[in-house]
Amino acid sequence: MSWGALFFYYSCPKCGKKFKYAEDLIPYFGDRFGECPDCMNSGEKVMGTYLKDGPRGLDDNEYYEVEE
Repeated sequence: MSWGALFFYYSCPKCGKKFKYAEDLIPYFGDRFGECPDCMNSGEKVMGTYLKDGPRGLDDNEYYEVEE
């Protein structure tokens, strides 16, 4: 039985954005996995604060999904 994609959920300590990365993107992002996408796009490297991991939950829509 499969629960679907596994996500890592974060919150940015600088801008407060909530975001998530799918586990299968670890090889693509490497050391950047977990960085805030908004701060990353502005040239800053701000590592998100880890909140939880797991399949999509009831609060999943609160988090922006970071994609390739």
